[in-house]
Amino acid sequence: MGVLPVEEKRVITAQMEELRKQALENPEQFWDEKARALEWFKIWEKVLDDSQKPFFRWFVGGLINASYNCLDKHVKTWRKNKVAIIWEGEGGEIRKYTYRDLFVEVNRVASLLRNFGIREGDRIALYLPMIPELPIFMLAAARIGAIHTVVFSGFSSDSLAKRINDSKARLLVTADGGFRRGKIVPLKEIADKALEQTFSVENVIVVKRAGNPVNMVEGRDFWLHTLLEGVSKNTYIEPVKVDSNHPLFILYTSGTTGSPKGIYHSTGGYLVWVYWTFKWAFNLNDEDIWWCTADIGWITGHSYVVYGPLMHGLTTLMYEGALDYPAPDRVWSIIEKHGVTGFYTSPTAIRMFMRYGKNWVELHDLSSLRILGSVGEPINPEAWEWYFNIVGKGKCPIIDTWWQTETGGFMISPAAGIQLLPLKPGSATIPLPGVEADVYTEDGEPAPPGTQGYLVIKKPWPGMLLGVWGDPKRYIETYWSRFPNCYYPGDYAMRDEDGYFWILGRADEVLKVAAHRIGTMEIESALVSHPAVAEAAVIGKPDPIKGEVPVAFVVLREGYVPSLKLEEELLNLVSETIGPIAKPANIFFVHKLPKTRSGKIMRRVLKAIVKGEESLGDLSTIEDASAIEELKSLVGV
Repeated sequence: MGVLPVEEKRVITAQMEELRKQALENPEQFWDEKARALEWFKIWEKVLDDSQKPFFRWFVGGLINASYNCLDKHVKTWRKNKVAIIWEGEGGEIRKYTYRDLFVEVNRVASLLRNFGIREGDRIALYLPMIPELPIFMLAAARIGAIHTVVFSGFSSDSLAKRINDSKARLLVTADGGFRRGKIVPLKEIADKALEQTFSVENVIVVKRAGNPVNMVEGRDFWLHTLLEGVSKNTYIEPVKVDSNHPLFILYTSGTTGSPKGIYHSTGGYLVWVYWTFKWAFNLNDEDIWWCTADIGWITGHSYVVYGPLMHGLTTLMYEGALDYPAPDRVWSIIEKHGVTGFYTSPTAIRMFMRYGKNWVELHDLSSLRILGSVGEPINPEAWEWYFNIVGKGKCPIIDTWWQTETGGFMISPAAGIQLLPLKPGSATIPLPGVEADVYTEDGEPAPPGTQGYLVIKKPWPGMLLGVWGDPKRYIETYWSRFPNCYYPGDYAMRDEDGYFWILGRADEVLKVAAHRIGTMEIESALVSHPAVAEAAVIGKPDPIKGEVPVAFVVLREGYVPSLKLEEELLNLVSETIGPIAKPANIFFVHKLPKTRSGKIMRRVLKAIVKGEESLGDLSTIEDASAIEELKSLVGV
């Protein structure tokens, strides 16, 4: 599982332990104090209402506004002239917004939303590329108490329509197009197709980004730049004082049923959680330039591109395009150009960089970096070591974070802002203050150290989801029915003898081979430890004798070619690392894995191809469809 990259092993620090103890023993007193770091219009009457379990409610009766906490409180200080957002387009364009600039634009857009009849509680759908207008509309919606639902710009028209219909959004904001690898993604055209299937959208605001011709429906569609011509830069919209448990946003995430779940978060509890988890984990200050590479269409972008950094008055960087376009050193170029100090990305991206090789990294001066982060999936030790040594030059701690859309913010993570623990490559370390996590066996008993089991959260926390939009039953069944009185995130995990948590992937990505439970992440990690392997994805295939057997898809690094000898080496490596039971029944060498545009491997597609299923499901988010044909030919479909 890796070793501590320190001279000697140390126990959990006293400072960290004391904070965790306070938060768990007297959570209401702890969070009453911590929540006051934000600016409230009215202090709460009750810190936590648990009378309707599992529908917990935080800071009941408190009044707050997200836009105010991200903008107004800063423009009253010296930070009004500080850069809030640095934006770099895929083509190299750069725009910078100070906190004052952002305040002006958010107020102007809030005025437009009001003019379109949007009021507190109304939903607006945002289908935009990674451009500054996206956070501007999010903050403008929050300013007037509207609820935003951001739809990832890689989604299809059907996916967009489902989200609009479920949320009953009254207004859609989109762009003429967005750029991806030098090509225009026709967002307005996709949006128009979606609107043919919707019933709630009354108007569409269109941002001019790509300059491609689009169809504008008279009376329904309006160009943003034309609308803004009539709005003064001195416009001020009073922020609406919303209840702490007023929904800030709805964000749709995939479910086992195939129907997306509308996860919705409160305003007060969510903001408090994001504020403190960001501070605890990364300990950033006014000198820092923060870059989280996530798309704002996902929770990571909501929490740690927009709300977290802006609440802290930081400079947050947004990049529009693919991380390796037009060359494999695009990321390193951006870090050098803007003096990025905090860098937060996914293991998938790190493994892609590994495949290109360290030479691309060494072309650039990355000495500005002082802290690195990992998000989205468990990071294998080999990728961790490469990230630490090649990117961070052995001097930047890696904040490996475990959390999910539903949790709102980090749950298990190193905490540079409290006292950084010794790091173990591949482990997210221990829970942050306020998180009581455990690993349970199938029978709901605490698993002994070193034993794989199910991750559970045993107490409510301020950033937790309010529920599933319009479907309270699904909320209970999905998250609270597996283990009594515990939130079940659906992840497989192990805790070692030091109390460190090792996240082993989704519980539905655990194979049961001849009654042995094997996490796909373990097999993938073993394969990637071979010097020839850049990436690996493992799924289960039905087997008449063993029940299920592993199948591996492997992408090789440059300079290596598939061979029977290499296949044998990889099979032996898995056998030696995990045991003969974990050896893949097949290894397929591929040039690329099917991934979404956000960089996640589409394992459901791999499973469908291996099983010979005719339907591969929704492929609207796939980055490169050519990967499908290669897979089909190799598998023999």
